[in-house]
Amino acid sequence: MKNKQDIGALILRVVLAVIFIGHGAQKFQDGIENSVGWFDSIGLPGFLAYIVAGIELIGGIAMLLGLATRIVGGLFVLVLLGAIMTVQLATGFIGGYAYDLALLAISVYFLLNGSKLFSLDYYISKTRNK
Repeated sequence: MKNKQDIGALILRVVLAVIFIGHGAQKFQDGIENSVGWFDSIGLPGFLAYIVAGIELIGGIAMLLGLATRIVGGLFVLVLLGAIMTVQLATGFIGGYAYDLALLAISVYFLLNGSKLFSLDYYISKTRNK
């Protein structure tokens, strides 16, 4: 039987990954240029839209696979802090940054702890240590 913490981390990892994959895919499906324009409209350099969308989509896939979980968790922390500080904070807690704050807390967890269960990181480290 797997330990409850590992199972909980797996559930959080999969949910976080699916959310970020969805957000990243939407930016590309809706036309990344729309996101570039939106970033420009709020005073951020438009090229950041490509970086954010890439982190969301590629990082989400990596998180789902349990690959570079700590690194991706750190990248998610940066994206979420940026979103909270530039957009969500002004809209208030409920209907504003509450959702991003929850995702931020989960991302910090993975930055600090990683995730072992059904994780490529775990299988790679196991084969290296043989």
